[in-house]
Amino acid sequence: MRIVIVGHGQMGRAVAQAATARGHAIHTVVDIDGNQGGRALTPERLGGADVAVEFTSPMAAPGNIERLIEAGIPTVTGTTGWTGELPKVRKLVEQRNGALLYASNFSIGVHLFFKTAQAMARRFGAHAEFDAFIVEEHHARKVDAPSGTALTLQGLVLEADPSRAFPITSIRAGAIPGIHALTYDGPHETITLSHTARSRQGFAAGAVAAAEWLPGHRGVFRFEDMLFGENG
Repeated sequence: MRIVIVGHGQMGRAVAQAATARGHAIHTVVDIDGNQGGRALTPERLGGADVAVEFTSPMAAPGNIERLIEAGIPTVTGTTGWTGELPKVRKLVEQRNGALLYASNFSIGVHLFFKTAQAMARRFGAHAEFDAFIVEEHHARKVDAPSGTALTLQGLVLEADPSRAFPITSIRAGAIPGIHALTYDGPHETITLSHTARSRQGFAAGAVAAAEWLPGHRGVFRFEDMLFGENG
């Protein structure tokens, strides 16, 4: 496959490395400079590409995605903090008969963690003596807080147990790739379910797997649609 990389930060570079290791070609790399509003994503530059992988910023992502979809490029995005624009983007994808896959996290382990957290929340629903909360930690350069992964986790456990608020505490420090923990604390005991990312390679491998899967599909998908065959 010929892959467009949009965003050449740490994740963009990790995705390029993982894609090359899988035998794919990097068609072009579009960095932030000169791409305000997605203006560097021209048909001429994108011509011949099979798929795009986008990791930028919450402000840049909607414009980038729209330009890629308009150019007919199936797009995988791991940018978080932009999904307030999702209804508009979804409408464009439908109008253009395009393909978009988005995720707050491309780790397979995280998505298994989500499913386990939902089951845990259902079990604790009848035990009001436990307080429940989420703590997430990331590197100092991460812009959005809470993380998209933490917000996804919160939404899933709220769905399983609407009786609790599941407040989120965010920590931004050092070079932490990502830690997410769901904790239930009672009068006499504490139970914690956590996921720790040791490097970005797991995220990059998942993003490349999504890029391999998306061409040939039409519509808006989440990573779990690919992993578990769930739609919606």
